Amino acid sequence: MRLRQPIIAIHCVVASFIAHEGEQRIAKAQIASNPPTAVELQRLQGTWEGVRVEGVEGARSDEKITITITGSSFHFHRDTNFWFETTIALPAGTEPKQLHATIRNAPPSQTNSIGQVVGAIYKIEDGTLTLVDYAISEEPPTTFADAMARYVVKKVQSPRKRAESPTKSRP
Repeated sequence: MRLRQPIIAIHCVVASFIAHEGEQRIAKAQIASNPPTAVELQRLQGTWEGVRVEGVEGARSDEKITITITGSSFHFHRDTNFWFETTIALPAGTEPKQLHATIRNAPPSQTNSIGQVVGAIYKIEDGTLTLVDYAISEEPPTTFADAMARYVVKKVQSPRKRAESPTKSRP
């Protein structure tokens, strides 16, 4: 009887170890597959403002573009007649990085776009987000330089955060 107790205890410890090892492998696999996407999505969060740049010469449009990304919600706004609310997904392992935006809402003139998926390649360098859109049914562009048009936007501090920023008083 005394020999059985240590054997039962050893079996319980081994069974527990095996069960936890399996859980750890699953957790590590999930972490290994999701962090790049989660990290990239985190880098995109916030409000970005800028312009559309045309051609290789880089002629800038006068129309201001605002992009607001909260979670996986992506809101693109040019003016009252050209804006889109989308949900984005970031396909893993793409170079250049890609995002796929499913249009959920649009102005009355663009309602035929609702439900469509638009692709874009993007990069973030020195606080600037550059996007080049493409038809999801086609191959994505491989470079930003060859794009006929691209959006170049910089991250801005939200008006609420600016209002909450402490001001230094001078004695």
